[in-house]
Amino acid sequence: MTGRAVPSDDELRARLHKRMFLLPSGPVQHGRLSTAPNKRDDITTSDSDGMRSKGAALVTYRAVGVSSGPVQRGRLPTAPNKRDDIAIADEVGFKSEIVSGVSKGLAAPKPIELRTVPNKRDNTATANSDGFKSRVAAGDIRAVEVTRGPVQHDRLPRAPNKRYNPATKMLDGFKAKVAQFQAANGTLGANGTAGNFSSASGASQGVSPIDIQAATAGGLTAANTPTTANSIGLSIEAADAGYVGQVQLGTPPKNFQILMDSGSADFWVGSETCQSLAGGGCGTHQFLGSQASSTFNDTKVPFNVTYGTGSVSGTVISDDVTMAGLLLKGHAFGTANVESVDFSADNIKFDGLMGLAQSGLSQQGVPTPIESLAAAGLVPASITSYKISRLADQKNDGEITFGALDPSKFDQATLVSINNVNAQGFWEGNMDAVSVNGQDTGLQGRTAILDTGTTLIVAPAADAAAVHKLIPGAQSDGQGGFTVPCTTNASVALSFGGRSFAIDPRDIAPLPVSPNDPAGTCTSGIVSGNVGGGAQEWLVGDVFLKNAYFSTDVGKNTISLAKLV
Repeated sequence: MTGRAVPSDDELRARLHKRMFLLPSGPVQHGRLSTAPNKRDDITTSDSDGMRSKGAALVTYRAVGVSSGPVQRGRLPTAPNKRDDIAIADEVGFKSEIVSGVSKGLAAPKPIELRTVPNKRDNTATANSDGFKSRVAAGDIRAVEVTRGPVQHDRLPRAPNKRYNPATKMLDGFKAKVAQFQAANGTLGANGTAGNFSSASGASQGVSPIDIQAATAGGLTAANTPTTANSIGLSIEAADAGYVGQVQLGTPPKNFQILMDSGSADFWVGSETCQSLAGGGCGTHQFLGSQASSTFNDTKVPFNVTYGTGSVSGTVISDDVTMAGLLLKGHAFGTANVESVDFSADNIKFDGLMGLAQSGLSQQGVPTPIESLAAAGLVPASITSYKISRLADQKNDGEITFGALDPSKFDQATLVSINNVNAQGFWEGNMDAVSVNGQDTGLQGRTAILDTGTTLIVAPAADAAAVHKLIPGAQSDGQGGFTVPCTTNASVALSFGGRSFAIDPRDIAPLPVSPNDPAGTCTSGIVSGNVGGGAQEWLVGDVFLKNAYFSTDVGKNTISLAKLV
Protein backbone atom coordinates (compact mmCIF):
# COMPACT_ATOMS: atom_id res chain seq x y z
CA MET A 1 0.00 0.00 0.00
CA THR A 2 3.03 2.20 0.41
CA GLY A 3 3.07 5.24 -1.81
CA ARG A 4 -0.01 4.17 -3.70
CA ALA A 5 -2.57 6.76 -4.74
CA VAL A 6 -6.19 5.88 -4.14
CA PRO A 7 -7.95 5.68 -7.50
CA SER A 8 -11.05 7.72 -8.22
CA ASP A 9 -14.51 6.18 -8.14
CA ASP A 10 -14.53 6.09 -11.95
CA GLU A 11 -11.25 4.25 -12.00
CA LEU A 12 -12.44 1.84 -9.41
CA ARG A 13 -15.60 1.29 -11.32
CA ALA A 14 -13.66 0.42 -14.35
CA ARG A 15 -11.80 -2.10 -12.46
CA LEU A 16 -13.25 -5.33 -13.10
CA HIS A 17 -15.09 -8.25 -12.33
CA LYS A 18 -13.04 -11.03 -11.64
CA ARG A 19 -15.10 -14.68 -10.29
CA MET A 20 -13.44 -15.84 -9.34
CA PHE A 21 -11.11 -14.94 -7.53
CA LEU A 22 -8.39 -14.95 -5.19
CA LEU A 23 -6.73 -11.87 -4.73
CA PRO A 24 -4.58 -12.65 -2.02
CA SER A 25 -4.84 -9.43 -0.85
CA GLY A 26 -6.00 -7.77 -3.67
CA PRO A 27 -6.42 -8.43 -7.17
CA VAL A 28 -6.71 -11.95 -7.18
CA GLN A 29 -9.61 -13.29 -5.95
CA HIS A 30 -10.79 -15.46 -7.83
CA GLY A 31 -13.40 -15.17 -8.98
CA ARG A 32 -15.74 -17.63 -8.67
CA LEU A 33 -19.16 -17.10 -8.26
CA SER A 34 -19.97 -16.47 -4.85
CA THR A 35 -23.38 -16.44 -4.02
CA ALA A 36 -24.25 -14.94 -1.01
CA PRO A 37 -24.22 -11.40 -0.27
CA ASN A 38 -21.68 -11.99 1.97
CA LYS A 39 -18.71 -10.59 3.13
CA ARG A 40 -18.50 -9.15 -0.12
CA ASP A 41 -20.88 -6.67 1.00
CA ASP A 42 -19.25 -6.74 4.31
CA ILE A 43 -16.03 -6.34 2.58
CA THR A 44 -16.64 -2.69 2.15
CA THR A 45 -16.94 -2.43 5.85
CA SER A 46 -14.25 -3.68 8.11
CA ASP A 47 -14.78 -7.20 9.28
CA SER A 48 -14.31 -8.21 12.84
CA ASP A 49 -11.07 -9.83 11.91
CA GLY A 50 -9.73 -6.55 10.78
CA MET A 51 -9.76 -7.36 7.12
CA ARG A 52 -10.89 -4.15 5.56
CA SER A 53 -11.75 -3.82 2.01
CA LYS A 54 -11.77 -0.73 0.04
CA GLY A 55 -15.06 -1.14 -1.57
CA ALA A 56 -16.90 -3.85 -3.19
CA ALA A 57 -14.68 -5.35 -5.71
CA LEU A 58 -15.80 -5.95 -9.18
CA VAL A 59 -15.34 -9.36 -10.30
CA THR A 60 -15.82 -11.64 -13.09
CA TYR A 61 -17.79 -14.67 -13.45
CA ARG A 62 -15.76 -16.57 -11.24
CA ALA A 63 -16.24 -14.71 -8.33
CA VAL A 64 -14.99 -16.91 -5.82
CA GLY A 65 -17.12 -18.33 -3.27
CA VAL A 66 -20.54 -18.97 -4.01
CA SER A 67 -22.27 -19.01 -0.86
CA SER A 68 -25.55 -19.82 -1.96
CA GLY A 69 -27.35 -21.05 -4.69
CA PRO A 70 -26.50 -23.30 -7.36
CA VAL A 71 -23.81 -21.36 -8.56
CA GLN A 72 -21.01 -21.26 -6.67
CA ARG A 73 -18.19 -19.85 -7.15
CA GLY A 74 -16.88 -20.34 -9.69
CA ARG A 75 -17.06 -18.02 -9.98
CA LEU A 76 -19.94 -15.99 -10.30
CA PRO A 77 -19.52 -14.22 -7.17
CA THR A 78 -22.44 -13.96 -5.24
CA ALA A 79 -22.06 -11.21 -3.10
CA PRO A 80 -23.57 -8.10 -3.98
CA ASN A 81 -20.27 -6.83 -4.76
CA LYS A 82 -19.94 -3.85 -6.75
CA ARG A 83 -18.04 -5.68 -9.19
CA ASP A 84 -20.70 -8.12 -9.44
CA ASP A 85 -23.09 -5.40 -10.20
CA ILE A 86 -21.00 -4.47 -12.98
CA ALA A 87 -21.05 -7.85 -14.39
CA ILE A 88 -24.75 -7.93 -14.19
CA ALA A 89 -26.76 -5.26 -15.75
CA ASP A 90 -29.30 -3.83 -13.40
CA GLU A 91 -31.57 -3.04 -16.25
CA VAL A 92 -31.24 -6.49 -17.54
CA GLY A 93 -32.76 -7.75 -14.42
CA PHE A 94 -29.83 -9.54 -12.96
CA LYS A 95 -30.45 -8.02 -9.61
CA SER A 96 -29.79 -10.32 -6.85
CA GLU A 97 -31.57 -10.65 -3.64
CA ILE A 98 -30.17 -11.72 -0.42
CA VAL A 99 -31.79 -14.89 0.65
CA SER A 100 -31.30 -16.34 4.05
CA GLY A 101 -28.26 -14.29 4.60
CA VAL A 102 -26.70 -15.58 1.48
CA SER A 103 -26.31 -13.19 -1.25
CA LYS A 104 -27.83 -14.39 -4.36
CA GLY A 105 -27.24 -11.33 -6.21
CA LEU A 106 -27.39 -7.73 -5.81
CA ALA A 107 -30.40 -6.08 -4.68
CA ALA A 108 -31.28 -4.22 -7.68
CA PRO A 109 -30.84 -0.71 -7.00
CA LYS A 110 -27.82 1.10 -6.91
CA PRO A 111 -25.37 0.90 -9.54
CA ILE A 112 -22.44 -0.24 -7.81
CA GLU A 113 -19.12 0.86 -8.73
CA LEU A 114 -16.37 -1.44 -9.08
CA ARG A 115 -14.22 -0.91 -6.22
CA THR A 116 -11.19 -2.50 -5.34
CA VAL A 117 -11.00 -4.45 -2.44
CA PRO A 118 -7.67 -4.56 -0.91
CA ASN A 119 -6.34 -7.40 -2.63
CA LYS A 120 -3.34 -9.43 -2.54
CA ARG A 121 -2.16 -7.98 -5.55
CA ASP A 122 -1.99 -4.78 -3.86
CA ASN A 123 -0.05 -6.38 -1.22
CA THR A 124 2.08 -7.79 -3.78
CA ALA A 125 2.83 -4.44 -5.05
CA THR A 126 3.87 -3.39 -1.64
CA ALA A 127 5.85 -6.47 -1.06
CA ASN A 128 9.18 -6.05 0.59
CA SER A 129 12.39 -6.71 -1.22
CA ASP A 130 12.26 -10.33 -0.22
CA GLY A 131 9.13 -10.69 -2.25
CA PHE A 132 6.78 -11.11 0.64
CA LYS A 133 4.02 -8.84 1.56
CA SER A 134 4.56 -6.30 4.20
CA ARG A 135 4.32 -7.43 7.76
CA VAL A 136 2.21 -5.31 9.93
CA ALA A 137 1.64 -5.14 13.61
CA ALA A 138 4.13 -7.27 15.41
CA GLY A 139 4.93 -9.58 12.56
CA ASP A 140 1.34 -10.20 11.65
CA ILE A 141 1.32 -10.62 7.92
CA ARG A 142 -1.74 -8.85 6.74
CA ALA A 143 -3.29 -8.42 3.38
CA VAL A 144 -2.50 -4.97 2.34
CA GLU A 145 -5.38 -2.76 1.54
CA VAL A 146 -5.74 -2.40 -2.05
CA THR A 147 -7.51 0.40 -3.56
CA ARG A 148 -8.09 -1.21 -6.71
CA GLY A 149 -11.27 -2.02 -8.12
CA PRO A 150 -12.96 -5.05 -8.89
CA VAL A 151 -10.23 -6.91 -10.03
CA GLN A 152 -7.78 -7.21 -7.72
CA HIS A 153 -5.54 -9.15 -8.98
CA ASP A 154 -2.40 -8.12 -9.10
CA ARG A 155 -1.11 -5.16 -8.32
CA LEU A 156 -2.02 -2.72 -6.15
CA PRO A 157 -4.93 -1.52 -7.35
CA ARG A 158 -5.34 -3.65 -10.07
CA ALA A 159 -7.00 -6.43 -10.53
CA PRO A 160 -10.51 -7.23 -10.79
CA ASN A 161 -10.92 -10.16 -8.90
CA LYS A 162 -11.55 -13.21 -10.51
CA ARG A 163 -14.19 -15.41 -9.93
CA TYR A 164 -15.51 -13.63 -7.35
CA ASN A 165 -17.34 -10.80 -8.33
CA PRO A 166 -18.47 -10.74 -11.77
CA ALA A 167 -19.26 -14.25 -12.26
CA THR A 168 -20.69 -14.62 -8.93
CA LYS A 169 -23.03 -11.84 -9.20
CA MET A 170 -24.17 -12.93 -12.49
CA LEU A 171 -24.91 -16.36 -11.21
CA ASP A 172 -26.55 -15.16 -8.10
CA GLY A 173 -28.76 -12.81 -10.00
CA PHE A 174 -29.61 -15.56 -12.44
CA LYS A 175 -30.50 -17.93 -9.66
CA ALA A 176 -32.78 -15.41 -8.11
CA LYS A 177 -34.48 -15.02 -11.49
CA VAL A 178 -34.92 -18.77 -11.80
CA ALA A 179 -36.39 -19.02 -8.31
CA GLN A 180 -38.87 -16.26 -9.08
CA PHE A 181 -39.87 -17.87 -12.36
CA GLN A 182 -40.29 -21.31 -10.86
CA ALA A 183 -42.33 -19.93 -7.99
CA ALA A 184 -44.72 -18.44 -10.49
CA ASN A 185 -44.70 -21.16 -13.14
CA GLY A 186 -43.32 -24.29 -11.56
CA THR A 187 -40.96 -25.03 -14.46
CA LEU A 188 -38.44 -23.51 -16.76
CA GLY A 189 -40.46 -24.44 -19.79
CA ALA A 190 -39.97 -26.52 -22.89
CA ASN A 191 -36.44 -25.32 -23.45
CA GLY A 192 -35.14 -27.16 -20.40
CA THR A 193 -33.81 -30.13 -22.27
CA ALA A 194 -30.26 -31.35 -22.39
CA GLY A 195 -27.89 -31.29 -25.29
CA ASN A 196 -25.49 -29.09 -27.20
CA PHE A 197 -27.48 -25.99 -28.07
CA SER A 198 -25.92 -25.34 -31.44
CA SER A 199 -26.85 -26.40 -34.93
CA ALA A 200 -24.84 -28.60 -37.25
CA SER A 201 -23.53 -25.46 -38.93
CA GLY A 202 -22.19 -24.24 -35.62
CA ALA A 203 -24.72 -21.43 -35.31
CA SER A 204 -25.73 -20.83 -31.71
CA GLN A 205 -29.32 -21.56 -30.79
CA GLY A 206 -28.96 -19.88 -27.44
CA VAL A 207 -27.75 -20.90 -24.03
CA SER A 208 -27.65 -24.65 -23.47
CA PRO A 209 -30.20 -26.02 -20.99
CA ILE A 210 -27.25 -27.82 -19.40
CA ASP A 211 -25.70 -24.47 -18.52
CA ILE A 212 -28.97 -23.07 -17.24
CA GLN A 213 -29.50 -26.07 -14.98
CA ALA A 214 -25.92 -25.98 -13.70
CA ALA A 215 -26.06 -22.24 -13.05
CA THR A 216 -29.22 -22.81 -11.06
CA ALA A 217 -28.22 -25.95 -9.16
CA GLY A 218 -24.50 -25.38 -8.74
CA GLY A 219 -22.28 -28.25 -7.70
CA LEU A 220 -19.36 -29.91 -9.48
CA THR A 221 -19.35 -31.86 -12.73
CA ALA A 222 -16.64 -34.48 -12.31
CA ALA A 223 -13.75 -34.58 -14.77
CA ASN A 224 -12.58 -37.69 -16.55
CA THR A 225 -9.44 -39.31 -15.15
CA PRO A 226 -6.41 -37.90 -17.00
CA THR A 227 -4.13 -40.32 -18.83
CA THR A 228 -1.14 -37.94 -18.88
CA ALA A 229 1.44 -38.24 -16.10
CA ASN A 230 1.47 -35.70 -13.29
CA SER A 231 -2.04 -34.50 -14.11
CA ILE A 232 -5.23 -33.96 -12.12
CA GLY A 233 -8.69 -33.82 -13.66
CA LEU A 234 -10.42 -30.44 -13.33
CA SER A 235 -14.08 -30.69 -12.35
CA ILE A 236 -16.34 -27.87 -13.52
CA GLU A 237 -17.99 -25.68 -10.94
CA ALA A 238 -21.56 -24.73 -11.78
CA ALA A 239 -21.76 -23.38 -15.35
CA ASP A 240 -18.03 -22.95 -16.03
CA ALA A 241 -17.64 -20.76 -12.96
CA GLY A 242 -14.46 -22.35 -11.71
CA TYR A 243 -12.24 -25.41 -12.00
CA VAL A 244 -11.54 -27.75 -9.11
CA GLY A 245 -8.95 -30.52 -8.68
CA GLN A 246 -8.60 -33.20 -6.01
CA VAL A 247 -5.43 -33.38 -3.91
CA GLN A 248 -4.51 -35.43 -0.84
CA LEU A 249 -3.39 -33.82 2.41
CA GLY A 250 -2.09 -35.13 5.73
CA THR A 251 -1.33 -38.55 7.21
CA PRO A 252 -3.26 -40.65 6.53
CA PRO A 253 -3.97 -38.75 3.27
CA LYS A 254 -7.50 -37.40 2.79
CA ASN A 255 -9.06 -36.03 -0.37
CA PHE A 256 -9.64 -32.29 -0.62
CA GLN A 257 -11.39 -30.48 -3.47
CA ILE A 258 -9.24 -27.47 -4.38
CA LEU A 259 -10.01 -24.53 -6.66
CA MET A 260 -7.07 -24.02 -9.04
CA ASP A 261 -6.23 -20.34 -9.48
CA SER A 262 -3.48 -18.97 -11.70
CA GLY A 263 -4.27 -15.47 -10.45
CA SER A 264 -3.12 -15.76 -6.85
CA ALA A 265 -0.29 -17.42 -4.94
CA ASP A 266 -1.64 -18.75 -1.62
CA PHE A 267 -2.68 -22.34 -0.96
CA TRP A 268 -5.05 -22.94 1.96
CA VAL A 269 -7.78 -25.22 3.30
CA GLY A 270 -10.07 -24.87 6.29
CA SER A 271 -8.72 -25.78 9.74
CA GLU A 272 -10.41 -28.16 12.18
CA THR A 273 -11.37 -25.13 14.27
CA CYS A 274 -12.59 -23.07 11.32
CA GLN A 275 -15.32 -20.54 12.04
CA SER A 276 -17.45 -18.67 9.52
CA LEU A 277 -17.74 -14.89 9.69
CA ALA A 278 -21.44 -15.56 9.23
CA GLY A 279 -21.45 -17.51 12.51
CA GLY A 280 -20.95 -21.18 13.29
CA GLY A 281 -18.57 -23.58 11.60
CA CYS A 282 -17.29 -23.61 8.02
CA GLY A 283 -19.88 -25.93 6.54
CA THR A 284 -19.73 -29.47 5.26
CA HIS A 285 -16.18 -29.33 3.98
CA GLN A 286 -13.04 -31.34 4.57
CA PHE A 287 -10.76 -29.83 7.23
CA LEU A 288 -7.14 -30.28 8.21
CA GLY A 289 -5.52 -30.28 11.67
CA SER A 290 -3.69 -32.31 14.26
CA GLN A 291 -6.70 -34.55 14.88
CA ALA A 292 -6.91 -35.58 11.23
CA SER A 293 -3.19 -35.75 10.45
CA SER A 294 -0.23 -37.07 12.42
CA THR A 295 2.20 -35.04 10.28
CA PHE A 296 0.41 -31.72 10.80
CA ASN A 297 2.57 -28.93 12.24
CA ASP A 298 1.24 -25.45 13.01
CA THR A 299 3.95 -22.76 12.77
CA LYS A 300 1.61 -20.22 14.40
CA VAL A 301 2.66 -17.65 11.77
CA PRO A 302 -0.53 -15.74 10.87
CA PHE A 303 -1.77 -14.94 7.38
CA ASN A 304 -4.87 -13.41 5.92
CA VAL A 305 -6.02 -13.05 2.35
CA THR A 306 -8.76 -10.85 0.99
CA TYR A 307 -10.21 -11.70 -2.38
CA GLY A 308 -12.44 -9.72 -4.62
CA THR A 309 -15.18 -11.50 -2.88
CA GLY A 310 -14.48 -13.22 0.34
CA SER A 311 -11.60 -13.52 2.78
CA VAL A 312 -9.78 -16.05 4.93
CA SER A 313 -7.34 -15.82 7.81
CA GLY A 314 -5.41 -18.44 9.74
CA THR A 315 -1.88 -19.72 10.24
CA VAL A 316 0.86 -21.16 8.08
CA ILE A 317 1.28 -24.90 8.70
CA SER A 318 3.28 -27.73 7.19
CA ASP A 319 1.99 -31.14 6.21
CA ASP A 320 2.27 -33.73 3.46
CA VAL A 321 0.67 -32.81 0.14
CA THR A 322 0.10 -35.23 -2.73
CA MET A 323 -0.84 -33.88 -6.15
CA ALA A 324 -1.20 -36.19 -9.14
CA GLY A 325 0.71 -38.82 -7.19
CA LEU A 326 3.60 -36.43 -6.44
CA LEU A 327 4.34 -36.28 -2.69
CA LEU A 328 5.61 -33.08 -1.08
CA LYS A 329 6.72 -33.91 2.46
CA GLY A 330 6.11 -31.15 5.00
CA HIS A 331 4.99 -28.56 2.47
CA ALA A 332 4.18 -25.13 3.92
CA PHE A 333 0.70 -23.72 3.23
CA GLY A 334 -2.20 -22.34 5.24
CA THR A 335 -5.17 -23.53 7.24
CA ALA A 336 -7.95 -21.00 7.59
CA ASN A 337 -9.37 -20.49 11.08
CA VAL A 338 -11.82 -17.89 9.82
CA GLU A 339 -13.61 -17.85 6.46
CA SER A 340 -16.16 -15.52 4.98
CA VAL A 341 -19.36 -17.20 3.89
CA ASP A 342 -18.09 -17.05 0.34
CA PHE A 343 -15.97 -20.05 1.28
CA SER A 344 -17.67 -21.52 4.34
CA ALA A 345 -21.18 -22.04 2.93
CA ASP A 346 -22.32 -25.61 2.35
CA ASN A 347 -23.05 -24.92 -1.30
CA ILE A 348 -19.42 -24.06 -1.95
CA LYS A 349 -18.11 -27.31 -3.33
CA PHE A 350 -14.42 -26.87 -2.81
CA ASP A 351 -12.49 -27.13 0.44
CA GLY A 352 -9.75 -24.65 -0.31
CA LEU A 353 -7.86 -22.79 -2.98
CA MET A 354 -4.45 -23.25 -4.61
CA GLY A 355 -2.83 -20.11 -5.96
CA LEU A 356 -0.44 -20.89 -8.81
CA ALA A 357 0.88 -17.46 -9.72
CA GLN A 358 4.45 -16.72 -8.57
CA SER A 359 5.21 -16.81 -4.85
CA GLY A 360 6.12 -13.13 -4.74
CA LEU A 361 2.35 -12.59 -4.49
CA SER A 362 1.95 -14.90 -1.53
CA GLN A 363 0.57 -13.50 1.68
CA GLN A 364 1.90 -16.55 3.47
CA GLY A 365 5.43 -15.91 2.24
CA VAL A 366 6.06 -19.49 1.12
CA PRO A 367 6.73 -21.20 -2.24
CA THR A 368 3.77 -22.32 -4.32
CA PRO A 369 3.22 -26.07 -4.77
CA ILE A 370 4.66 -26.10 -8.30
CA GLU A 371 7.75 -24.21 -7.13
CA SER A 372 8.24 -26.77 -4.36
CA LEU A 373 7.72 -29.72 -6.72
CA ALA A 374 10.41 -28.39 -9.05
CA ALA A 375 12.81 -27.58 -6.18
CA ALA A 376 12.42 -31.14 -4.86
CA GLY A 377 13.17 -32.60 -8.28
CA LEU A 378 9.74 -34.23 -8.49
CA VAL A 379 9.03 -32.52 -11.82
CA PRO A 380 11.55 -31.35 -14.44
CA ALA A 381 10.46 -27.71 -14.43
CA SER A 382 8.17 -25.35 -12.53
CA ILE A 383 5.54 -25.50 -15.27
CA THR A 384 1.80 -25.59 -14.71
CA SER A 385 -0.47 -26.29 -17.67
CA TYR A 386 -4.23 -26.03 -17.96
CA LYS A 387 -6.88 -27.44 -20.24
CA ILE A 388 -10.22 -26.23 -18.90
CA SER A 389 -13.39 -27.62 -20.40
CA ARG A 390 -16.80 -26.23 -21.27
CA LEU A 391 -19.77 -27.82 -19.52
CA ALA A 392 -22.03 -27.58 -22.56
CA ASP A 393 -19.61 -29.72 -24.59
CA GLN A 394 -20.06 -32.57 -22.10
CA LYS A 395 -16.49 -33.77 -22.66
CA ASN A 396 -15.35 -33.24 -19.05
CA ASP A 397 -11.75 -33.45 -20.23
CA GLY A 398 -10.30 -30.60 -18.18
CA GLU A 399 -6.95 -31.20 -16.48
CA ILE A 400 -4.03 -29.47 -14.81
CA THR A 401 -0.55 -30.85 -15.51
CA PHE A 402 2.50 -30.19 -13.31
CA GLY A 403 6.02 -29.99 -14.71
CA ALA A 404 5.21 -30.10 -18.43
CA LEU A 405 2.60 -29.56 -21.14
CA ASP A 406 0.22 -32.29 -22.33
CA PRO A 407 0.75 -32.50 -26.13
CA SER A 408 -2.45 -34.51 -26.56
CA LYS A 409 -4.51 -31.44 -25.65
CA PHE A 410 -3.24 -28.92 -28.20
CA ASP A 411 -2.01 -28.39 -31.75
CA GLN A 412 1.76 -28.14 -31.34
CA ALA A 413 2.08 -26.15 -34.58
CA THR A 414 0.11 -23.33 -32.95
CA LEU A 415 2.12 -23.12 -29.70
CA VAL A 416 3.47 -19.65 -28.87
CA SER A 417 5.45 -18.54 -25.83
CA ILE A 418 5.62 -14.96 -24.59
CA ASN A 419 7.43 -13.23 -21.76
CA ASN A 420 5.65 -12.49 -18.51
CA VAL A 421 5.62 -8.68 -18.23
CA ASN A 422 4.36 -8.57 -14.65
CA ALA A 423 7.05 -8.02 -12.03
CA GLN A 424 4.77 -8.78 -9.10
CA GLY A 425 3.99 -12.39 -9.85
CA PHE A 426 0.85 -12.38 -11.95
CA TRP A 427 0.88 -14.12 -15.30
CA GLU A 428 0.56 -11.20 -17.71
CA GLY A 429 1.54 -10.97 -21.37
CA ASN A 430 1.44 -8.46 -24.19
CA MET A 431 -1.75 -8.72 -26.24
CA ASP A 432 -1.11 -7.93 -29.91
CA ALA A 433 -4.63 -7.28 -31.11
CA VAL A 434 -8.36 -7.74 -30.52
CA SER A 435 -10.77 -8.44 -33.37
CA VAL A 436 -14.47 -9.13 -33.87
CA ASN A 437 -15.51 -11.21 -36.89
CA GLY A 438 -12.09 -10.57 -38.36
CA GLN A 439 -12.33 -6.79 -38.00
CA ASP A 440 -9.52 -5.21 -36.01
CA THR A 441 -10.74 -3.07 -33.13
CA GLY A 442 -7.60 -0.96 -33.23
CA LEU A 443 -6.79 -1.87 -29.62
CA GLN A 444 -3.04 -2.23 -29.45
CA GLY A 445 -0.39 -1.98 -26.77
CA ARG A 446 -2.59 -3.87 -24.30
CA THR A 447 -1.52 -6.45 -21.75
CA ALA A 448 -3.61 -9.27 -20.27
CA ILE A 449 -3.45 -11.03 -16.91
CA LEU A 450 -4.41 -14.66 -17.57
CA ASP A 451 -6.41 -15.92 -14.64
CA THR A 452 -8.13 -19.29 -14.35
CA GLY A 453 -9.69 -18.01 -11.16
CA THR A 454 -11.70 -15.38 -13.01
CA THR A 455 -14.76 -16.36 -14.95
CA LEU A 456 -15.17 -13.39 -17.27
CA ILE A 457 -13.00 -11.03 -19.25
CA VAL A 458 -12.57 -7.58 -17.74
CA ALA A 459 -11.43 -4.80 -20.03
CA PRO A 460 -11.00 -1.03 -19.63
CA ALA A 461 -14.30 0.75 -20.29
CA ALA A 462 -13.30 2.22 -23.66
CA ASP A 463 -11.94 -1.14 -24.85
CA ALA A 464 -15.03 -3.08 -23.75
CA ALA A 465 -17.22 -0.55 -25.57
CA ALA A 466 -15.08 -0.82 -28.73
CA VAL A 467 -15.44 -4.61 -28.77
CA HIS A 468 -19.20 -4.59 -28.19
CA LYS A 469 -19.68 -1.92 -30.85
CA LEU A 470 -18.71 -4.56 -33.39
CA ILE A 471 -21.00 -7.28 -31.97
CA PRO A 472 -24.43 -7.02 -33.64
CA GLY A 473 -27.19 -6.46 -31.11
CA ALA A 474 -24.85 -5.71 -28.17
CA GLN A 475 -25.93 -3.02 -25.70
CA SER A 476 -24.49 -1.45 -22.57
CA ASP A 477 -26.34 -2.09 -19.33
CA GLY A 478 -25.22 1.26 -18.03
CA GLN A 479 -23.21 -0.21 -15.18
CA GLY A 480 -20.11 -1.54 -16.82
CA GLY A 481 -21.71 -4.67 -18.22
CA PHE A 482 -23.20 -5.45 -21.61
CA THR A 483 -25.89 -7.63 -23.11
CA VAL A 484 -25.67 -9.55 -26.36
CA PRO A 485 -28.10 -11.77 -28.28
CA CYS A 486 -27.97 -15.29 -26.83
CA THR A 487 -27.82 -16.51 -30.43
CA THR A 488 -24.82 -14.36 -31.34
CA ASN A 489 -22.29 -15.84 -33.73
CA ALA A 490 -19.82 -13.03 -33.21
CA SER A 491 -16.23 -14.27 -33.17
CA VAL A 492 -14.11 -12.26 -30.74
CA ALA A 493 -10.40 -13.10 -30.95
CA LEU A 494 -7.39 -12.09 -28.84
CA SER A 495 -3.88 -12.27 -30.28
CA PHE A 496 -0.72 -13.21 -28.37
CA GLY A 497 2.73 -13.89 -29.77
CA GLY A 498 1.52 -13.19 -33.28
CA ARG A 499 -1.24 -15.81 -33.12
CA SER A 500 -4.98 -15.15 -32.92
CA PHE A 501 -7.16 -17.20 -30.56
CA ALA A 502 -10.89 -17.07 -31.24
CA ILE A 503 -13.47 -17.25 -28.44
CA ASP A 504 -16.47 -19.53 -28.97
CA PRO A 505 -19.61 -17.35 -29.34
CA ARG A 506 -21.24 -19.40 -26.57
CA ASP A 507 -18.69 -18.01 -24.14
CA ILE A 508 -19.52 -14.45 -25.18
CA ALA A 509 -23.17 -15.08 -24.19
CA PRO A 510 -22.90 -17.24 -21.04
CA LEU A 511 -26.28 -16.75 -19.36
CA PRO A 512 -29.69 -15.45 -20.45
CA VAL A 513 -31.28 -12.47 -18.79
CA SER A 514 -34.45 -14.52 -18.46
CA PRO A 515 -34.06 -18.19 -17.46
CA ASN A 516 -37.02 -19.14 -19.64
CA ASP A 517 -35.68 -17.42 -22.74
CA PRO A 518 -32.30 -19.01 -23.55
CA ALA A 519 -32.45 -17.67 -27.10
CA GLY A 520 -33.24 -14.09 -26.07
CA THR A 521 -30.91 -11.58 -24.47
CA CYS A 522 -27.80 -12.69 -22.59
CA THR A 523 -25.29 -11.03 -20.33
CA SER A 524 -21.95 -10.64 -22.07
CA GLY A 525 -18.85 -12.57 -21.03
CA ILE A 526 -16.85 -9.35 -21.46
CA VAL A 527 -17.35 -6.56 -18.93
CA SER A 528 -15.66 -3.24 -18.26
CA GLY A 529 -13.52 -2.55 -15.23
CA ASN A 530 -10.23 -1.03 -14.19
CA VAL A 531 -7.83 -3.82 -13.52
CA GLY A 532 -5.28 -1.52 -12.06
CA GLY A 533 -2.90 -1.09 -14.95
CA GLY A 534 -4.77 1.81 -16.49
CA ALA A 535 -6.29 1.90 -19.94
CA GLN A 536 -3.96 -0.79 -21.29
CA GLU A 537 -4.52 -3.75 -18.94
CA TRP A 538 -7.10 -6.51 -19.26
CA LEU A 539 -8.01 -9.32 -16.89
CA VAL A 540 -8.64 -12.39 -19.04
CA GLY A 541 -10.45 -15.26 -17.38
CA ASP A 542 -12.15 -18.49 -18.38
CA VAL A 543 -14.32 -16.96 -21.11
CA PHE A 544 -11.08 -16.88 -23.10
CA LEU A 545 -9.08 -19.67 -21.44
CA LYS A 546 -11.69 -22.31 -22.33
CA ASN A 547 -10.60 -21.68 -25.91
CA ALA A 548 -6.84 -22.21 -25.58
CA TYR A 549 -4.29 -24.46 -23.92
CA PHE A 550 -2.57 -22.34 -21.26
CA SER A 551 0.78 -22.98 -19.58
CA THR A 552 3.06 -21.01 -17.25
CA ASP A 553 6.76 -21.50 -16.47
CA VAL A 554 8.13 -19.95 -13.27
CA GLY A 555 11.75 -20.78 -14.12
CA LYS A 556 11.67 -19.06 -17.52
CA ASN A 557 9.02 -16.51 -16.46
CA THR A 558 7.05 -17.21 -19.62
CA ILE A 559 3.48 -17.92 -20.69
CA SER A 560 2.52 -20.35 -23.45
CA LEU A 561 -0.73 -20.61 -25.41
CA ALA A 562 -1.86 -23.00 -28.13
CA LYS A 563 -5.02 -23.91 -29.97
CA LEU A 564 -6.95 -26.88 -28.61
CA VAL A 565 -7.48 -30.13 -30.46
